[in-house]
Amino acid sequence: MNPIAAELAADVMRWAAERMLVRLRDELTTLGVNAELRDNNSALMVARPHPGLPVRVVIEYHGAYYSWPDANMRHPTNDPRGAASILAEYVKGR
Repeated sequence: MNPIAAELAADVMRWAAERMLVRLRDELTTLGVNAELRDNNSALMVARPHPGLPVRVVIEYHGAYYSWPDANMRHPTNDPRGAASILAEYVKGR
């Protein structure tokens, strides 16, 4: 693959992942869960309501899933509302 085309393809994938993380953040916000993008927009940090480290959510499998590794959980990115609901229950329940 042409190096310029490869770089453009990588940028498109990164931008798509950022949009997916923003959609999840917005859904979490409507549920009253605080979440913010990392400085480089590579992950979403979801705050817990009690002391402890936030849950790190990333996009995996070429944009197919939201994944939060500390729970070995994932949810399809085409359902940010469902992912937000599951993730909100997870962070509030621990």
